[in-house]
Amino acid sequence: MLLIKNADLYAPAPGGRTDILVAGGRIVRVSPGLQLPASLGEAIDADGFIAAPGFIDAHVHVTGGGGEGGYATRTPELRLSDAIAGGVTTVVGCLGTDGITRSPAALLAKVRALEDEGLSAFMWTGHYAVPIRTLTGSIEQDLLFIDKIIGVGEVAISDHRSTQPTFDEFARVAAEARRGGILSGKAGVVNVHLGDGRRGLALLRRIVEETEIPRTQFVPTHINRNPSLFEEGIAWARDGGFVDLTTSTVPAFLADGEVKSSTGLRRMLEAGVGPGQITFTSDGQGSLPAFDAQGQLQRLEIGRVTSLFGEVRDAVVEEGVALGTALQVITANPARALKLRGKGQIADGADADIVLIEPRRLEVRGVIARGRWLMKDGQALVKGTFE
Repeated sequence: MLLIKNADLYAPAPGGRTDILVAGGRIVRVSPGLQLPASLGEAIDADGFIAAPGFIDAHVHVTGGGGEGGYATRTPELRLSDAIAGGVTTVVGCLGTDGITRSPAALLAKVRALEDEGLSAFMWTGHYAVPIRTLTGSIEQDLLFIDKIIGVGEVAISDHRSTQPTFDEFARVAAEARRGGILSGKAGVVNVHLGDGRRGLALLRRIVEETEIPRTQFVPTHINRNPSLFEEGIAWARDGGFVDLTTSTVPAFLADGEVKSSTGLRRMLEAGVGPGQITFTSDGQGSLPAFDAQGQLQRLEIGRVTSLFGEVRDAVVEEGVALGTALQVITANPARALKLRGKGQIADGADADIVLIEPRRLEVRGVIARGRWLMKDGQALVKGTFE
């Protein structure tokens, strides 16, 4: 058992000074004045620290990504220590452009490895391409029979690297994902990669207009890629859809018009988007390629999981967003959108995923995942098997 005393609670809404009792990998009680005899476990004084839910990163290339510049540009796998450093306790792994040398089977194996090492880990089935490459032969069966699969993605549209799916093909993907989600009790949503193409969200809007599939069936990501796509995202979210901003970036992308995630959060809130419709993901270990007008690769960087909380910090410090609202986009919002039960909150009965944050500099100083210390006093206590 573990008792965290005198923490400044952000659950993620601010809750004041309180105590948090943990046992069996879950939060047993959140209340001031709790006590724990020394014979039953550890008690720590968290006075002066913020206690927040463990961060959820729902778009991580855990087996590596890239490859757009040939074999030598395939990016490395996620290391456990990178997730810990970023306060990330739950990841959702995905494949990207390459769904051949990066297979769904390998992705499932890596997800289970991360779970064994201490995180909570899930995955999307498929990659950029349509038809969807699955493990069992169909989207519905993947969702029904493989516990770790929560939806489909990242499926690419409006991008020269996509398979240019037709309306009927993409609508069928969304419908199968929805049916599988309904039958399995999972989210069953489609994680949609958006490129720089001029069509933007047009395909998603057409599906919503011409079929019975609701806009909440989709999580369009990289919505901050360029100014026009960002404005489309504002309209999509104001109408009740989810939008996902990518936190990994480089100065050249920002100079080319990409909207920094922290700035994007502020702008969306000011434009009337409900705070519950916005999520951040890192695109960790994915490649960040830049192409010229002819589609030729010019440069390539790598996404970092640690960028996730970095953009939350910048939203608070540089953009004036309230801490509870900023934390929401990496905790409660993805948990709700993806039906990750027990995640994204500090409450009685929730999973014991807790991040302790030093409030002045907003630095991650402690990480607890499923009731186990992964970082304490700013020092990682656990590393991946081969680190």
